[in-house]
Amino acid sequence: MTSPFTDPRDGKTYKTVTIGKQIWLAENLNYEAEGSKFYNDDPANGEKYGRLYDWETAMKVCPPGWHLPSHEEWQELVDFVGGNHIALEKLKATNGWKYDKNSTDEYGFSALPGGNGYSGGSFDDAGSIGYWWSSSEDGSDRAYNQYMGYDYDYCGAWYRSYLKNYLLSVRCVKDLFNGIISNLNSCDNLLTYLYITPI
Repeated sequence: MTSPFTDPRDGKTYKTVTIGKQIWLAENLNYEAEGSKFYNDDPANGEKYGRLYDWETAMKVCPPGWHLPSHEEWQELVDFVGGNHIALEKLKATNGWKYDKNSTDEYGFSALPGGNGYSGGSFDDAGSIGYWWSSSEDGSDRAYNQYMGYDYDYCGAWYRSYLKNYLLSVRCVKDLFNGIISNLNSCDNLLTYLYITPI
């Protein structure tokens, strides 16, 4: 685990984790942005799964110094822990899944199945599937998301393309500047922590 991060916008504190050359929030984002929702509109689900966001909101909701990961950044994470078939076992939390098959949470990423929401107001899949937006678009009205879960005989960590008005979870990854992971103090914008990528 890396040092906890406190969001300067609302004071919420999140666990963080370093995996490979990336630093991730180890919890789903739970920042109250316009248009965000709790699963089934229940605040208790926000405490467990974070909030759900449409893609446009997700693109700008991460705190300063963090960003919504691209599909390539998600794939870097999946590849580092062993690939699409193995990543679910290594990245998902050991509790909170309806179908708990040999999860280890080996890296402390603690993926939880927050489900999704639809523009019409309905929700689906909490407890069995997690969906996280990426910043990578698939045409004008769709974007890619990272999918982790069990779906009949299918299981693993893969990416899919959904309409941008779907409501999905958000995990933020720390900004990189020329191979350096930054940790900027929110008050004076000073660089207080550096991670130099090995050559």
